Amino acid sequence: MMLNQTHDPARLSWVDTANDTATDFPLQNLPYGVFRPGPVATPRLGVAIGTSILDLAAAAHVGLLPEIATAACRQSSLNELMALGAPAWSALRARLSELLGADTCPAGPLRARVESCLTPLARAVMLLPAQIGDYTDFYASIFHATNVGTMLRPDSPLLPNYKWVPVGYHGRSSSIVVSGTAVRRPNGQTKPADLPAPVFGPCKNLDYELELAAFVGPGNPPGTAVPVAHAGQNIFGVVLLNDWSARDLQTWEYQPLGPFLAKNFASTISPWVVTLEALAPFRCPAFARPADDPAPLPHLTDAADQKCGGLDLTLEVWLATAAMRAAGTAPVRLTRGNFQTMYWTLAQLLAHHASNGCNLRPGDLLGSGTVSGPAKDSRGCLLELTWRGTEPLTLPNGEVRKFLADGDEVILRGYAERPGARRLGLGECRGLVLPAVTTEVSYNK
Repeated sequence: MMLNQTHDPARLSWVDTANDTATDFPLQNLPYGVFRPGPVATPRLGVAIGTSILDLAAAAHVGLLPEIATAACRQSSLNELMALGAPAWSALRARLSELLGADTCPAGPLRARVESCLTPLARAVMLLPAQIGDYTDFYASIFHATNVGTMLRPDSPLLPNYKWVPVGYHGRSSSIVVSGTAVRRPNGQTKPADLPAPVFGPCKNLDYELELAAFVGPGNPPGTAVPVAHAGQNIFGVVLLNDWSARDLQTWEYQPLGPFLAKNFASTISPWVVTLEALAPFRCPAFARPADDPAPLPHLTDAADQKCGGLDLTLEVWLATAAMRAAGTAPVRLTRGNFQTMYWTLAQLLAHHASNGCNLRPGDLLGSGTVSGPAKDSRGCLLELTWRGTEPLTLPNGEVRKFLADGDEVILRGYAERPGARRLGLGECRGLVLPAVTTEVSYNK
């Protein structure tokens, strides 16, 4: 993906807050989301710029947007824009950069029209950015897979297929929620080692998973494939993903068909979709596989993807317990990793998903799987950080965690920065853990 004027790190916006070096949303980012300007307003598409949102429906109404994207920008979800494809996305991004740039939109009638379409981000109610028809979660970090495998199979951590095929499973799209939505501890069936039979009750080993997720663009018709060389053009952008996991439920139920109730009760995503074009300055080589690892099969091999299919994105997990919030204590960082350590690229995930003729559709979501690195402080879940609860974490206030407690708030953050490029961020992905409820209460409600 070529760099252009929209990536120029020297350019500033006439929206002053977008020029703050700490903002996630400078002129060079321009991520898309869906918001309500008030609690009862109609959902609208927006673009984040500093601490403001450019209302795309309002901008379309006053004739500011390119014709190719105008109809899509009047919708209440991003699906229609996602379906347009890369040329339309680039045209819209170029126009938005022009309208919001200090050098390209000086004070005058045009800027006044654009300014009339701005709304404060703090007043907005953020919604899911798309109607997510299908959700697939992968297992693309070899460090995560090795750590988890070591706990279960110390002599043979990785299963024979891992280095040949991007492993994934079909998740539950109906329980995907936007950042800020509280998540209730699930009930489920577990098998304690000291009991002769399984029991049903609240999950005891609730965990988070630090992930990146990609929204599918145009997709493919049933029975066709997407070559890996073209897969990147089928990815609209990325969000942060917390794939909440009930580890004790998972241990009992996962064989022989894999994740089920341990994974489908909730997944949280950040509200702003950062486009792949915005991330072009932060592309990097795919993960360097050891010399004795097998080369990917032809349907997963592309020279350009190997050269720049990775993403240099820093990803973090922060925790704020109920006691910390009551004391006014800032959240504590548990993890800092980088997406460039992933064994499979996003293009490989999408290409493999469609390789059997599976039809992907605009707005489908592909999760990367837990993002973990080689160092302990880059492990992307508590299962790894506490090594299945055998190495508890002691927080700065003295609290101890093996897994999540009720009242814990998990905060995912992500950003990209490197010399010669403007720092940009993915925003936040927040979720507060609520206590479990009985099945009787659930039914009565």
